[in-house]
Amino acid sequence: MNIEWSSGRLTDSAKANALVLMISESEAQHGGVSAEWDRRLHGLNKAGLFEGKVNQTYALPLEDHPACSLAILTGVGAGPLDKSDLRLWAAQLVRTAIRLKMQRVILQLPQDFALRAAGLSDMEAAQALSEGFILGAYRRKHYKLDQSQFGIDHLLIHQEGEAEEERAAGWREGLERGQAFGEGTNLARDLTNTPGNLLIPSDLAVAAIAVAERYGFPAEVLDEQEIARKGMGGLIAVGKGSVNPPRMIVIRYQGTGEWENVIGLVGKGITFDTGGISLKRAPGMEDMISDMGGAAAVLGVMEALGRLRPPINVVMAIPSAENMPAGNAFKPGDIVTSYSGRTIEVLNTDAEGRIVLADALTYIREWGAERIVDVATLTGAVLSTLGDIATGAVTNNEALLEEIMAAGDSAGEKIWQLPAYPEFRDMLKSEVADIRGSAGRYGGATTAGLFIGTFAEGLPWVHLDIAGTAFLARERGVNPKGASGVMVRTLLEWLLSQALLPKAGATD
Repeated sequence: MNIEWSSGRLTDSAKANALVLMISESEAQHGGVSAEWDRRLHGLNKAGLFEGKVNQTYALPLEDHPACSLAILTGVGAGPLDKSDLRLWAAQLVRTAIRLKMQRVILQLPQDFALRAAGLSDMEAAQALSEGFILGAYRRKHYKLDQSQFGIDHLLIHQEGEAEEERAAGWREGLERGQAFGEGTNLARDLTNTPGNLLIPSDLAVAAIAVAERYGFPAEVLDEQEIARKGMGGLIAVGKGSVNPPRMIVIRYQGTGEWENVIGLVGKGITFDTGGISLKRAPGMEDMISDMGGAAAVLGVMEALGRLRPPINVVMAIPSAENMPAGNAFKPGDIVTSYSGRTIEVLNTDAEGRIVLADALTYIREWGAERIVDVATLTGAVLSTLGDIATGAVTNNEALLEEIMAAGDSAGEKIWQLPAYPEFRDMLKSEVADIRGSAGRYGGATTAGLFIGTFAEGLPWVHLDIAGTAFLARERGVNPKGASGVMVRTLLEWLLSQALLPKAGATD
């Protein structure tokens, strides 16, 4: 979707199918838009057809408008709109336009838009709107004979009156940023929604290399022989039961002159998870195409970094495998030697994600990562605690997690910290290995996270368990049914905030 912003007089050249007006409850009831629109709104309100309530829409034909043949009235309620309100409003607006088969749309902002978007800069408002439009316009790819799928081609956000250059620059910067956030999220959604037979570990590597080549990023893909030679025993163990061998994928983004203050992002890339020898139940197993949602999220972040080019340094790693049952698959009771040299006692082969992530955390440290965030569809236990509403978090660094949770608030993605008491760490002690791969049902989301954190070797680290939030049973908010692309926008908000921070020890 092409999104543009303009100010001044709307010319005849700005042709579109629909004109969208943002109407408050007060305007719907008492007027204040214009003499012509006040008359129409009064009639609709009196008939009970449109009252300006939040998310209420009404479409009516326009006979004499120079640019559009249809108007879509959209309600924004009574109060000012924050960033999440604007994002959601835009997502629902674009869904309405798609249902009406509108390809080109003009959004006419009211004169007092700055007052309605209380507390937001022009850049923040523009970002929220463009994010919402792109997230709401997403349609999951289907594989039917009829491949036709309707979408919006062009959106013009127009504001009456000439805007100062500073304001225009803020709007354009915000639109660019919002589009990068939205497209990065939609890339993650596309990958996560891809069926397991069409996305094996080598396919995920191809998708990653495509992102790297698009933006000129250095990248590396280790095949099964190279993984084995390096001694990445966790990744080899999890992947050896499949005919589709594992991959370790790395992409580097350098936005400053020196490779320093490097942030490491690690995403779990299990392209399909049967549970292995500890086989899952059949009902719902089809959703395990989403078990690489963490990998998709960090790839979506790299896509957006390529568009925005902030002055930060990021290295991304994805350990990718299929977890399948076979005669040579790893088994409960096995002892696996990780890339760090630590031995892992395997108690449940369906606790495979943490084992591949262990190797990736060790490897990303070799690439210079000084702070690490891992994203993974890791545990069913987090669903029992937080449902599909919030992402669970475990950390060894409270300050780092607070930054990421603040970014989640800005992005409209909920994060809840799980406790990491010493007693949980004790549950991971093994009699026969350095660490147990599973500590049982109780506290499972926390112990799984703490297992991964062991391999951070004391570096500041945050684990984000997206098992509940990565793949939704129904549309909610800006997210569609299926893959949500969760954590792409949160991580981007956090990374861009780091780009604005002064270097340690710097003075004015």
